[in-house]
Amino acid sequence: MPVLEFTSFVLLISGLAGFLGALTGLGGGVVITPALTLLLGVDIRYAIGASLVSVIATSSGAAVAYVREGYSNVRIGMFLEIGTTLGAVVGAALAGVIPTGALAIVFGLVLLHAAWQSNTKLATTEAPAKADPLAARLRLHGVYPSPAGPVSYQAQRIKAGMAVMFGAGLISGLLGIGSGALKVIGMDRVMKLPFKVSTTTSNFMIGVTAAASAGVYLRRGWIDPGLAMPVMLGVLAGSIIGARGLIGARTKVLRLVFALVVGVMAIEMIVNGIGGRI
Repeated sequence: MPVLEFTSFVLLISGLAGFLGALTGLGGGVVITPALTLLLGVDIRYAIGASLVSVIATSSGAAVAYVREGYSNVRIGMFLEIGTTLGAVVGAALAGVIPTGALAIVFGLVLLHAAWQSNTKLATTEAPAKADPLAARLRLHGVYPSPAGPVSYQAQRIKAGMAVMFGAGLISGLLGIGSGALKVIGMDRVMKLPFKVSTTTSNFMIGVTAAASAGVYLRRGWIDPGLAMPVMLGVLAGSIIGARGLIGARTKVLRLVFALVVGVMAIEMIVNGIGGRI
């Protein structure tokens, strides 16, 4: 395929991935890697490397706004990044050992979970009145704005939350996705942080997690600038359009379409992985 035609296809696919990712809150990484692998025949490791670059770009822009508005808790995010960064480095290292067919199967299973997650609303939780001793010593608390005024909160179950973050980082480094859903689950359901704080802090963390594993991919030569650049631009443009269209969009319908598309990709990844065609 000519370079110009290939780049145009990559931009189109990446834009669609970023658009769907912004509307569902799962990010474009869950779409871009299987799309590049299945539709354009890109090696899965190079597709993961390009996806990681796009995750860094899309996370950075939104993170600045959330921190400025007072929703993201930078202290909690940087503390939990210890777990996600370690997991990301381990996942990126394992990606060089695990056969591509096995990677495809694992990715397919994660895609099936993403398809289910896109149509499942996380239950919000009330912040508990008292933090655990470790959270108190580390000052893992904060305040976020609300229509009724500032709302204070304190973290719970720090060790369990850190374990979830390590797993989220492992999946991110292994498969090149932001794994934001796992981070939100860890902070919202395990650490009992307010939902708005969990989602915005997760967005702040995603870019740092991806950067840690991207270094390993770059060192091994799995990040191709000719592929990563159009992927990054496409996902960034698609996510901006998706964020603007989110207000008036029929989100339930879009989430259903996303689940169907991702579900088909998941089955294709698993079948091709088992058959040794990836």
